[in-house]
Amino acid sequence: IKEQGDKVREMKADPDADKDAVAAEVKKLLDLKAELEPPAAKKAEPKKEKKKAPAPQGKKKKGKEPEPTVSPREERAVRLGKADKFRAKGANPYEYTWEVTHSTTELQKEHEGVANGELAEGAAVSIAGRVMAKRVFGKLAFYTLADQSGTIQLYLEKAAIGEGEEFEDLKALVDVGDIIGVKGGIKRTDKGELSVTVSDYAMLTKSILPLPDKFKGLTDVNIRYRRRYLDMIVNPSVRETFKKRALITQGIRSYLTDRGFLEIETPVLCPELGGAEAKPFVTHHNALDMELNMRIATELHLKRLVVGGVERVFEMGRIFRNEGVSTRHNPEFTSVELYQAYADYDDMMNLTEELIAGLADQVCGGTKIVYQGVDIDLSPGWRRVSMNDLVKDKTGVDLYAMRGDLEAAKEAARGAGV
Repeated sequence: IKEQGDKVREMKADPDADKDAVAAEVKKLLDLKAELEPPAAKKAEPKKEKKKAPAPQGKKKKGKEPEPTVSPREERAVRLGKADKFRAKGANPYEYTWEVTHSTTELQKEHEGVANGELAEGAAVSIAGRVMAKRVFGKLAFYTLADQSGTIQLYLEKAAIGEGEEFEDLKALVDVGDIIGVKGGIKRTDKGELSVTVSDYAMLTKSILPLPDKFKGLTDVNIRYRRRYLDMIVNPSVRETFKKRALITQGIRSYLTDRGFLEIETPVLCPELGGAEAKPFVTHHNALDMELNMRIATELHLKRLVVGGVERVFEMGRIFRNEGVSTRHNPEFTSVELYQAYADYDDMMNLTEELIAGLADQVCGGTKIVYQGVDIDLSPGWRRVSMNDLVKDKTGVDLYAMRGDLEAAKEAARGAGV
């Protein structure tokens, strides 16, 4: 009954399922349930006993038993067993290569003109990706395949794949989370879903653990940050964030090198600290038998390069500060420092404004963005104001008027509630 019930639910969830076929499967399910119905005389007694029984701790849905839980160890054993079955059939469940002719996004764009219910004439494609969903109906199955660029539906028909064991293996041995490669044509279903009509497939990477629940998703913040790969699999927006960050770092490098700046790597292990006020990570150099600090800034070495005659220099490097940690603060982070001879802070403000506005346009498609629900306009023409004027605007305290008088400045700060 459970298997038939699962089959009916899958068919109802499929937008392309034939109504008559669904009705037939529903009738089979009802017939199976009818076979298990006890005689009317025997039904009455348990009902009376239930009324006398104390109320249960939690509510249970009538007629629905809880699904058995499978431990990660058991799930792993089952999936490794499926990998062994591939090996027994002469296939490698962890293939080395697969020819990829298109990404899923390229297919969506290239065949956007294919009408509902039609095949794309002459299309022959080969793609690879992770199985994100499965819907199986007898001799027909629909899988959702995801690659780096997006998703596409796989249209799997027994007649097209082969009358041997290939189709049954595809249904039984391929799980959600596996990475597979498929070859075939292109069609758009009657419901308008562009699909790859699969004629051949191969297991490329057998996943030995399931993905997080497709309805609940990956919501534990701690797991999301500690297992980024899993977060990227189930949350495509996270992959997009990584992509944008890569484009930003590339854009910074291109902007600065186009303007004559040299990118030079400076030492990470330093005998002395400088460039910031921060607690360092300390390590020991065995060969030299000396204590060294992991850098807290790149400033000192970059300034020495300017002294040495490198008039425009920058470094995009990792910084290490042995301080607090949270989901928004990492003791190891990337900073960009640049130095330019014969320039003042006005030149640096011009450079910063042009750089950030240009990056927003390249990466986000414009200088007007939304961050955490706030509209921000990064168009050039930023307000330029001194720190003293900002403090004065907020507190009414003019620190310039107190130059040299530390006690007066402290008193003013206390009066402002700082």
